[in-house]
Amino acid sequence: MVCALALVLALLALGPPTLAWGLLSLEFGTAPALPTLTTVTLNAKSQAVNTTMTNFSVSDTRLVKSGWNVTVEGRPGAGNSPVFAQYCPKVKCGGASEGYVGGGLTLPANSLQLNSSGAKFGGGLGGTPTLECSAACNVDSSSAVKIASATATAGGTWTTSGWSATSLALTAPTTLKVLPNEEVYRVDILWTLASGP
Repeated sequence: MVCALALVLALLALGPPTLAWGLLSLEFGTAPALPTLTTVTLNAKSQAVNTTMTNFSVSDTRLVKSGWNVTVEGRPGAGNSPVFAQYCPKVKCGGASEGYVGGGLTLPANSLQLNSSGAKFGGGLGGTPTLECSAACNVDSSSAVKIASATATAGGTWTTSGWSATSLALTAPTTLKVLPNEEVYRVDILWTLASGP
């Protein structure tokens, strides 16, 4: 039996708004995005499904810099799910309509982790930003988790590279169940770029 797991990138909340002339700003050059995970073959054992985190970049062209940080969290609210939950990706999946299935199956919070060991920032000017998840950070958490930060000396555009093939790891529990009618497990993730260390 095969169970499909999918990820979706939610809307991004950016830091300070771009100034009127558009040259002085703090923004994602390339926003963080999660790739779709591979399928899991159910075997009544706990499994880890791994994939490579995509590169992202942060551009800080502000005249007065105050540092920045990037956080990630599972996105709550209407039409979203902060944890992996049963989802119908079509107009109809059997008796379920498109969207999250009310009372459907879920995976526990903190099933998805990001590990930045071996990854780094390159480019930019001044002090090099830091990736904060060398000991693995929860991605599908109900609280924001800081994954990167820069001091006030970091400017220009900084881009990540060197993510390992196991930088994103999903723990699939022994109780994971097959979903009916082309449904998938899906989670909404919110990446936030904010001013400050």
